[in-house]
Amino acid sequence: MRIIVIIQARMGSTRLPGKVLKPLGENDVLAYVVERCRKIKGIADVIVATSVLEQDNQIEEWCAQRGVSCFRGSEDDVLDRYVQCAKPYNPDYVMRVTSDCPFVDFGMANEIVSLIEKKQVDIVDLDGELPRGLAVELISYPALLYIHQHGQEQRHREHVTYYAYEYRNEFSRVKYMVPENRQFPVLRITLDTQEDYDLCRMIAANFNNPIVPSDEVVSFLNNHPDIAKINQHIEQKPVV
Repeated sequence: MRIIVIIQARMGSTRLPGKVLKPLGENDVLAYVVERCRKIKGIADVIVATSVLEQDNQIEEWCAQRGVSCFRGSEDDVLDRYVQCAKPYNPDYVMRVTSDCPFVDFGMANEIVSLIEKKQVDIVDLDGELPRGLAVELISYPALLYIHQHGQEQRHREHVTYYAYEYRNEFSRVKYMVPENRQFPVLRITLDTQEDYDLCRMIAANFNNPIVPSDEVVSFLNNHPDIAKINQHIEQKPVV
């Protein structure tokens, strides 16, 4: 079974421009994401998929300097960017990761990969509520191609897998039970605003380890509510 990880990344951000290359710990945000994705077992490659906009030249250069695979495609049609990025690899499955999740849960991703190796369905559903910023999505490449053909609304093109959750019965699925020590949805461990960045920097400073297990990050925030509350008022942008 061939599984690839595609990390969507771009420099444009209305609330925190250039966030994916901002310093974090002794490196930067994108380095955290890539290094954590490389810890996922059984992955054939980790690819950063950015846009063809000039401002995203920085991301391509970042990848070239670090020996990270890079693909450039549409800025707005992220679904097409994923499909075109994956095509040369002819994968069985594609794992979707966003570059604004510097503490993405590679431990949980390992268990999701093990589950899909046994069940081999179209998509894995997470059963349980996570902090925003830890989850990965695993979908079969044939299902991704199906979505590419049938999902024509803006929300489908922008959010890649959204069609699979809107039209659930068109796909075979299996549930993955989120571990209880991750089920703290009140926490926000993603990067979209300055407050998010402040919180992520505090986490990075505390552990000084880009591959700290995500459950330890969750525990740290639960034990330091003064830090956890820094960004709890931030509202996620709605899907339209």
